[in-house]
Amino acid sequence: MTTPASDHPASYLSALFGLDGRTAVVTGGSSGIGRAIAEALARAGASVVIVARREAELAATVTDLQAHGCRAASVSADLSSRESVRAAAEAAAEPFGEPDILVNSAGVNLRPPMPEIDDAVWDTTMAVNLEAPFLLSQRYAPGMAERGYGRLIHISSQQAFRAFVTSGAYGVSKAGLEGLARSQAEQWSRHGVTANTLVPGFVLTPLNARLQDDPECVQALAGRTMVGRNGLPGDFASAAVFLAGPGSAYVTGQSLFVDGGFSVH
Repeated sequence: MTTPASDHPASYLSALFGLDGRTAVVTGGSSGIGRAIAEALARAGASVVIVARREAELAATVTDLQAHGCRAASVSADLSSRESVRAAAEAAAEPFGEPDILVNSAGVNLRPPMPEIDDAVWDTTMAVNLEAPFLLSQRYAPGMAERGYGRLIHISSQQAFRAFVTSGAYGVSKAGLEGLARSQAEQWSRHGVTANTLVPGFVLTPLNARLQDDPECVQALAGRTMVGRNGLPGDFASAAVFLAGPGSAYVTGQSLFVDGGFSVH
């Protein structure tokens, strides 16, 4: 007996997780978690625009994605100023049209001790980690709502929920990002636009280079997980595809911890 195409496992999985015909904008998509997510979304069928600062890394990422047969483009932008964020939002909508998926992965990791936080550290941290996701979402979410499909995905942090390893302004910005996702969920979910966060544990990425210089600290953080290792960027691929796809339509305002059990140790 021949299995009807609609009953084929590949068709069923595509109905849950497939992103064919969708467009995604991924900030911070040229390295670390952002790059892993950009590749995952692209290989799941989405056309992906990567927004980051360094043009050489952007070009290399786009070339790699295109080598997999993916549709990819890039926009170089500094997300620490409102003018640059707004310009990047317009530029990112040009290659493949208005996005259905926005992933805010770009971030800065300036974490001096609390008494040493000055205006510059505070302003830069809030601008990149919190204000840029807000501005990009404000630009894209109304259009998503009009079309009846949208996914806002923010990369949060353990420091949004608990203070350790000098959380400082960084933890405050990520706590704000959690609040932003919930407010967005309240506003947009009835229109088919969900808003959620992915919460990493300690992940071996360039953003955490400072801590990786301390082997004892890295080992201690790995020991705090339940799986016995620190995270890798690829650990976020399937979670991002899930939150970006049609199968997550009833998941909104949530914080999905992808941390190897770090948060429940």
